[in-house]
Amino acid sequence: MTQALIDLEKECNVKNGYQIEEPFTKFGWTFFNIQLSEDLVDIIEKSGMMKGALGYRIGEQLTNFVGHYLESKGSNVRIKKIDYG
Repeated sequence: MTQALIDLEKECNVKNGYQIEEPFTKFGWTFFNIQLSEDLVDIIEKSGMMKGALGYRIGEQLTNFVGHYLESKGSNVRIKKIDYG
């Protein structure tokens, strides 16, 4: 997953575009929080990368886009929501 986020940063030409917090385990699953920078979100939103992403609000569309992006790069993750800013 980290490599996929690095690839996304490169595609968007952004440095320090995300932060991954310490993972924690609950109910036998491993969870962690990812925070995207305003710069990365702004470029994703304005570039048209999210075209076709499902959701009524930008947060829903961003969550769906990033989830599909990570899956397309081989990451087996599920995203509940994305914090940015």
